[in-house]
Amino acid sequence: MQPRTALLAIFSTFLQFETDHVHTWASDPKLRRSMQIHLEQSQQTDLSAKFWSLYWHKLWQADALQKIAAGHLSAYLQEACYWTAQKTSTRFSSSRYGVNDYFQIAMAQVEKILKGFNSDQGFNLQNYASATFASLMRETLRQRREIDICSDWALLRKLSQKRLVEALKNNGLPQENIDRYVLAWTSFKAIYVPQQATGTQKLEKPTAEVWSAIATQYNQERTTQLPANTATITVEELEATLMTCAKAARAYLYPAQISINTPRPGQDAGEFLDQLPNTEQASLLEEMIATEEVQTRQTQHQQVGEVLATAIQTLDPPSQALLQLYYSQAYTQQQIAEKLEMKQYTISRRLTKLRKTLLTALATWSQETLHISPDSDVLKAMSSSLEEWLTGHYGEPAPTAPALE
Repeated sequence: MQPRTALLAIFSTFLQFETDHVHTWASDPKLRRSMQIHLEQSQQTDLSAKFWSLYWHKLWQADALQKIAAGHLSAYLQEACYWTAQKTSTRFSSSRYGVNDYFQIAMAQVEKILKGFNSDQGFNLQNYASATFASLMRETLRQRREIDICSDWALLRKLSQKRLVEALKNNGLPQENIDRYVLAWTSFKAIYVPQQATGTQKLEKPTAEVWSAIATQYNQERTTQLPANTATITVEELEATLMTCAKAARAYLYPAQISINTPRPGQDAGEFLDQLPNTEQASLLEEMIATEEVQTRQTQHQQVGEVLATAIQTLDPPSQALLQLYYSQAYTQQQIAEKLEMKQYTISRRLTKLRKTLLTALATWSQETLHISPDSDVLKAMSSSLEEWLTGHYGEPAPTAPALE
């Protein structure tokens, strides 16, 4: 993948894949025009990509040009998402998903990144996104594996009523239909109880006798739970109803990823991104340029980085190597444990202890330099920032780690 260097490209282009490989950077005309206008308004050529990411994030938070700001930030995070997807693909090589799959999974959840990022406490949006992208990819992979291996009948038994109702609403069903579907589902769960203690992920289709019992349960309950004119249900209708429930649940829990460059339905030309507004707002830009807030924050972040880098240098070589393996070389705790012939929980404890050591150094510096008392909220924010910094620090080229012992 060819990295982007020009600000115009960084905030207006998107990766395009061919199978599992990057094909090219595709430029979006509206985002390019928007960024060009803002660059001209700033009248400064030395503003960094980090500055512009904070600018667009503030606009997004303020609901000003929110859609266009989200487009710029999605473009900005393309490389962070790609490298995280590549690392995740390496770490979970046994998965059937490739780099492109992980990339699409994460980019579909950019809004979570934007909501979670706090520019007053975070070091860098890209570093924060890299750490969060990785977490989202792992969680989605876990959920999808669970959904993939479940039969329709197992999935229906695992569902909660709240999730089922959400899935049916998401499928566009009116409330009167949802009530009938929920009653069919509760009747199914009441009658079809698996006998085996394990292996419930591959539940077989109910027998004819069980179907008949479920239909009887439904028809009895409908007189008290549904409108009086609700018709009785046949076994065939009951099965079709439950299959609709399972299909809706899969679509809700496992949504298809749609690119913002996808043509809009029913139109030969035009993309979802074309709906972004083309209005401009310069006041925030002028305000940010006029103040020293960004520069002050950048200076503090640089100081924090120096504090943490110094703290790492004071660690013994095996501890430094452990951090290098975990954060840079895509080793899982289990893989590190196998490499060192240790228990996985031993590696987990060592990592926890190392993070605590670094967090203590950060809290001490914060109290002495910024005069911030490390209460629970501050420590929580520092812990998040520490993880973000470690991800960014070890994501950069680094010297060979000391040997583990």
